[in-house]
Amino acid sequence: MTNIKTHPWDVAEHLETKEDMAAYLEAALEDGDPALVVAALGDIARSKGMTQIASETGLGHESLDQALLMEGNPELATVLKVIQALGLRLRATPI
Repeated sequence: MTNIKTHPWDVAEHLETKEDMAAYLEAALEDGDPALVVAALGDIARSKGMTQIASETGLGHESLDQALLMEGNPELATVLKVIQALGLRLRATPI
């Protein structure tokens, strides 16, 4: 049996444009799992830079990190601030 060499893959390294970010967040929203949506926001924020997002939202870097973990449970106000700082818009569409 041969050894397979693996490398860590970080989605944040591949979210280069606002369109990439919007598509990634949209996929998480369509799944409907709140933890996945929070994790996706965290990935997108890391791709843009957590320090920059913390500054733009007025939130502390550490509290933002904690809120955007998979097990985080951020308030809706925090989610909306992060989405705005990312240059994205949250929309509702009929099912």
